[in-house]
Amino acid sequence: MFEIMLVLGIIAVLVGSAIYLLVGNIDVAREARVEADIQSISTQIRVYEMQNLRPPTTEQGLAALVKRPSTEPAPRRWRQLLEQIPLDPWGEPYVYYSPGKKNPQGFDLFSKGPDRQEGGDDDIGN
Repeated sequence: MFEIMLVLGIIAVLVGSAIYLLVGNIDVAREARVEADIQSISTQIRVYEMQNLRPPTTEQGLAALVKRPSTEPAPRRWRQLLEQIPLDPWGEPYVYYSPGKKNPQGFDLFSKGPDRQEGGDDDIGN
């Protein structure tokens, strides 16, 4: 009986240690996913821009990559570029501005990060 309790204690310590060590990796994985999502979405925005001579406006948003925009400027050669717009790892939509606030000649695309507040030091993207 003592041996079983000892084995269970050792297993509990090992599992606890593994969880403690993995906590930092979850944040790294989330940031890597945001960077991959932004790269993918940015590529599709550039395809949209090549077809229509301009990226979607801020008002049209990223939804213009999924559904034909009904607002001006109407795209000349629209086609669906994404099945759906992904949410960031914290369950929030990505923020898109065109023209960008940081990139006035292009667009801004970023995640608000873990605090879910725009403009903080934890925003991820461009």
